[in-house]
Amino acid sequence: MTLNTRSDFFINPTQIDTTQIYRTSRLVSTLTGIDVPPNKAIVGVNAFAHESGIHQHGVLEEKTTYEIIKPETIGLSANRLVLGKHSGRHAFKEKIKEMGYNLEDSEIEKAFKKFKDLADKKKEITEKDIEALIEEEVIAVPETFKLEYLQATSGSGVVASAVLKLNKNGVIIEEAACGEGPVDAVYKAIDRACGGNFKLIDYTIKAVTGGMDALGEVVVRVENNGKVQIGRGVSTDIIEASAKAYLSAINKIAYKPDSVKEKSIKVI
Repeated sequence: MTLNTRSDFFINPTQIDTTQIYRTSRLVSTLTGIDVPPNKAIVGVNAFAHESGIHQHGVLEEKTTYEIIKPETIGLSANRLVLGKHSGRHAFKEKIKEMGYNLEDSEIEKAFKKFKDLADKKKEITEKDIEALIEEEVIAVPETFKLEYLQATSGSGVVASAVLKLNKNGVIIEEAACGEGPVDAVYKAIDRACGGNFKLIDYTIKAVTGGMDALGEVVVRVENNGKVQIGRGVSTDIIEASAKAYLSAINKIAYKPDSVKEKSIKVI
């Protein structure tokens, strides 16, 4: 990026399309389950954030004062358009295209449905929310087990418990379990319903955006017979996100690698 930024001095230094850097970083983060540090240069969420008053004033007066690199140069849209429940399909389609995603019509419909479901729960939806929804579809595996119903209870002096229903190829499986907490109870119930010996290796949780109605993202690593898979789940309900992430990993484990097909999420 230094060579590209000073192209006036370095004559045609690289043939790299820098507008793909941000999306490539997000893709690697999604596939590996490793978050990009907020303070990471160029691609960190704070790379183009300015909190100090003097910095904010400088950027408002002249962006190049503290931003020698433009956000658009790395593929980060400068348009922070906020979508909501009244946003239509056309606006949504144009937004994801602007963000660099190229989805098939069927994939757009599925993503739009998730968007509308989220819009009913969340007043404002930002690009970060949309990214999280779309990135759930980066790796496509057939859903052997699909979450149909989930109820978890916990509290002081109360044993955490969970009741859930999974759809396995059209057959509804209902299970219940108790645990050390709501997530533990949910995972034990899923283990019983799936009938497998699954081991949770790693569990991370973060808020995709700020606010009381923030979209939560859970990333897990699950092991079964020496095979480890990463699962991701997003929801405004963190228990539901945890269940989705666990099932995502289990569904990947249930299929051989040659049966996994990558969706046509491409960068423009």
